[in-house]
Amino acid sequence: MSPAKPPVIDAHQHFWRFDPIRDTWITDAMHKIRRDFIPGDLAPILRSNGVDGCISVQADQSGEENDYLLNHAAANDFIKAVVGWIDLRSPDLEEKLSHYRSYPKLKGFRHVLQGETDRALMLKPSFKRGIAALASHGFTYDILIYPDQLGYTKEFVASFPDQPFVLDHIAKPHIKHRYITDEWKDAIHAVAAYPNLYCKISGLVTEADWYDWKPEHFKVYIDTVVEAFGTDRILYGSDWPVCLVAATYEQVINIVKDYFASFSPDEQAAFFGGNAIKFYKL
Repeated sequence: MSPAKPPVIDAHQHFWRFDPIRDTWITDAMHKIRRDFIPGDLAPILRSNGVDGCISVQADQSGEENDYLLNHAAANDFIKAVVGWIDLRSPDLEEKLSHYRSYPKLKGFRHVLQGETDRALMLKPSFKRGIAALASHGFTYDILIYPDQLGYTKEFVASFPDQPFVLDHIAKPHIKHRYITDEWKDAIHAVAAYPNLYCKISGLVTEADWYDWKPEHFKVYIDTVVEAFGTDRILYGSDWPVCLVAATYEQVINIVKDYFASFSPDEQAAFFGGNAIKFYKL
């Protein structure tokens, strides 16, 4: 009997009921995604691309967002986990964390650090106190930043060696202009030195030229991440439906399928699912 095929997990996607007042980050230029996206939209896309499950990540910073995503997860087996939002600086954080422990599919939290005026917010004592509380409750933390925050991220990750972290979207380098800086590459290697940090190879097409990208434009960026993190700390993520501003789901997954085609079956299985299962304890 041949061994069971390892599951394929999309470690980064979103759902929302579009609200033009709340969702101001979805600009007019992103007209393709200025509408609702629900599990019924994604399920057939995952099936047709051989993806067995997904991890749903917050797109709004509210408790209501957690409820919305957890309700979807409860009703849809293919949603394997939720990464929600929580106010890490809240005085009743412990109470809220204890509450969320009762939801087995809620695996971690994320804050939109990339949008903060204070670029070093993650290093503020109040924020770090919140992070310190996560590990004891078994929660992970997704780091969403721009490249200018990688230096702060190194200090941040180093402060919590027992906290599982994952870097979203390879820290959003400037792919659109088709140049890669030694500064970004060095910073990626610097943060990757900490074994408690993983990295999602996701969000590539949204940082590229939406109308004139080619798969080869991403090679140098993926090369850098694989060199830095190895194949046991990288995760596949589509960033659906945000990716639709530039590509179909099939185009997104084919970028990494083609890139990793020459890797061993074990390495491919780790990237396309095993590492997500390990990191989020699915």
